[in-house]
Amino acid sequence: MLACRAVLFDLDGTLVDAVPDLADATRAMLAELGEPPRSDEEVGRFIGKGLGVLVERALTVDRPPVDQARLDAALAVFKRHYAAVNGRRAFAYPHARETLQTLHARGFSLACVTNKAAEFTEPLLRQLGLAEFLDAIVSGDTLPQKKPQPEPLWHACEQLGIAAADAVMVGDSANDAQAAHAAGIRLVLVSYGYSEGQPVDSIPCDRLVSALAELTGLFGPEPGSSVKASCD
Repeated sequence: MLACRAVLFDLDGTLVDAVPDLADATRAMLAELGEPPRSDEEVGRFIGKGLGVLVERALTVDRPPVDQARLDAALAVFKRHYAAVNGRRAFAYPHARETLQTLHARGFSLACVTNKAAEFTEPLLRQLGLAEFLDAIVSGDTLPQKKPQPEPLWHACEQLGIAAADAVMVGDSANDAQAAHAAGIRLVLVSYGYSEGQPVDSIPCDRLVSALAELTGLFGPEPGSSVKASCD
């Protein structure tokens, strides 16, 4: 077991499969801009470093480069379309809600740390019934920095009132791994997420799990912490 007081969760690819909505918004953006479409699979590989990077990858991967003005205009178009579909087809992964509920009931502090902008993060978490178990939410625009920089993880720990050494990050990609390693936070990776096309089992981590339900048997209390129950 990993002794901890708090668990920080990535959102897309870890708690939630948002590809259906993100792909719909991407295709609507590309159509409006007169660009060829992208498949759900392609969009899944573009997720991980925030909406701006997703839009840039949708426009440029295996396609000619575009200038910054084009990228800025495209991001505004994407956000308009994503606001219309956010939560329409996205879904929580199996046992996501039950896992958060169980960990929360056992006294663990929980946070979501994502690169998705707050205007999309918070409504999605509420709609899927996950927000009520979270003690903190750090979105992609909460700070000037995003993952893989460590500041969002440190900020979550500050919001929870714990040291980084008392936390575990749960994510699905090298982006999450780099952030956790830089922040001095232990890392659990899930095998089913997006991972930006990189095999997740090639990414160094403390544990690799195939389902969120496994987490309820993975975490135990820090010695001397206020978390009383173990996760046996």
